[in-house]
Order: sequence, then structure tokens, then C-alpha cells
Amino acid sequence: MTRQTWTATVSAVLFVVLAAVIALVQVPYVTWSPGATHDLFAQNAGQDTIAITGADTYPTSGQMRMTTVAVTAPNSTLSLPEVLFSYWLPSREVLPRNAVYRPGEGTPEISEEESQMMDDSQSMAVVAALRQSGIEVTNWPMVTSVSNSGPSADILQPGDLIVAVDGKTTADVQAVQQIISEHHVGDPVVFTVQRPGEKQRLRPTVITRATVNNPKKPIVGIMMSIGYSYSPDVKFAIDPSIGGSSAGLMFSLAIHDLLTSADLAADRVIAGSGTMDSEGRVGAVGGVQEKIAAAVRDRATIFLLPKANCSDVGDVPKGLRVVPVDSLARATEALQKLADPALAASVPECP
Repeated sequence: MTRQTWTATVSAVLFVVLAAVIALVQVPYVTWSPGATHDLFAQNAGQDTIAITGADTYPTSGQMRMTTVAVTAPNSTLSLPEVLFSYWLPSREVLPRNAVYRPGEGTPEISEEESQMMDDSQSMAVVAALRQSGIEVTNWPMVTSVSNSGPSADILQPGDLIVAVDGKTTADVQAVQQIISEHHVGDPVVFTVQRPGEKQRLRPTVITRATVNNPKKPIVGIMMSIGYSYSPDVKFAIDPSIGGSSAGLMFSLAIHDLLTSADLAADRVIAGSGTMDSEGRVGAVGGVQEKIAAAVRDRATIFLLPKANCSDVGDVPKGLRVVPVDSLARATEALQKLADPALAASVPECP
């Protein structure tokens, strides 16, 4: 074998080895790509995606589509060629893994967190939609957690709405805390709570205990936030693998459309993304380009986007109108105007 042949052979072997190493080495990145969209007026596994009882509902036409982003799973890894390939593909993003998943956080923890965010998103969407539809919603202090070793263990439950303490109506968390602070350690505190699934209000009694650091300060061992009571019952049939909070805007619009005779969808395919709070305010989201691409793929002609995300929009695909909104009321108004040729031009667009 000549020196030239030997050199060529060694070079070829080294090239193959190097290529194999590059192809197999895992890099700390994840990708975002267009995910599935879901029509909230359709059925999922034989159930209405959104089912409302206890209030009048009206027929709808068209589609209201929540959008999602397909992201590399927390227990999956990417090779360098996969990352480079994704980087050059349209409507995809490559992000450092630590920017998406917290170091040391496993799949169960991430799934639980995403699921909780989805639950909270649905709760806020219901409250905002009911208020937009003119249905009364009342704020109450709500038990969010109960200390397993505290005085309220097995007496109060997460989700309990505290409507009174010792017979005094409690409009907010501070009112509950104030009444408890007026007791002595060892005193009974009588709560009046509305428990989910119970028709009658319950009146459990909790005996206060002292804190570790202050033997004179009474506690009942609960954490609280604001909860809500209302008459209609709204249930969701969403794929449990879908998590996060960015569907709040579309949940609210779909619920509001079902509760009004106006028919907001009006035979159109409407998609969008945005968080929603109980006051109907729309918040920013991630994955804007990927969600827009998913909406176009599924034939949407209108995409509703948080106003704060307008700067994230690049070239808008032909046939799609991207509309910035900052509230449920503005989103409702925009859809109504876009259905009227005489008013459509007055609706702002992104970018």
C-alpha cells in the first residue's frame, strides 16, 4: 500500500469516526416547532371540548382553535445535526435547555406544573368569560393548601371557599387573617365554607395553635388566595398531555361565544394564543411564530395575539390577519368588527 493510499484510508476512517461522534453527541438544546391546534367547539373523545350547564347556551358556527407548540420532551435529547437542522427550518426555534426546563427538574415535576398551569388557565378563563357575558361571579378567599400537621388537617380542604369566619362575612384573604388574629391560641374558629361538589355550605371548626416562633400567635395552618363562585358549571375535555397557560384567551372566547347569541366565530376559522386573568386581561406568551404557522396550516384566517407579543411577529403569511388584543372585551370587539366589511379595516394588525 502506497503512502498516498494509506493517508487516504486513514483520513476516510477518521472522517467516518468524526461524523459518527458528531451525529451521536447530545447537546443541551431543545426545539420548538408548530404543534397541533384544537377546535374548542368540536368534540374530544366523544365529549364536548367545552360543556356548559346551568346557563343558556347558543349555537355557534366556525371554529375557535387553541394553538400549541411542539417542544422537545424533558426526558429526550437532541444531537448536534438535529439542532442544526431545526435551526435552519422555518417556524422553528432552538433554545438552550436551561431556558425551557429548570436544571434537575424531572418529567413528573414538569408535567405536574404544566397541568396545574392548564387548570389555573381554565379557571381564569371561565371567570373572565362569565363576567364578559354578564353572569355574576363572586370573589371569596379560597384555601389553596392545608398543612398536613396543622390544626386544619382533615378539616379544611384545598378549594374550599371561605365565605365567613365566626359568622362574619369575609370578602378577601386579609379579612380571614384579621379575624383569626383576634383569637387566642387554643380558641375554636368556626369557618363557613362552600366546598366544590357540595350543595350546602359547611361549618367546620378549627382549634388554633401557636406558631413555632411566637407562642402567642394563633394559626390554623392554611394558605389562601382568591377563589370564585358562580352558578354555571363549565367542564373541559382537553387532552391531558396539553399543559401551560397560553390557551386562556381562546378558552374565554369560546365560552363567551357559547353564552351569547352574537356568534363570534361566524363561520370563520379563528385561532390565537394568550394568557387570561380573572379580570379579562390578556398576557404575553411564547412560541408566537410556531403557533402562527400551526394556525395557517389548519386554515385559520384570523389569529388573535396578545398586544405585548406584536413585536414577535415576523412576516405574516398570506391570507392570515394577526390581530393584537389586550383584553377579552377587545378581542370580542375585534371579531365582531372583522365580520362587518364596513368596519374590518378599523381593526389593528400586527406587526
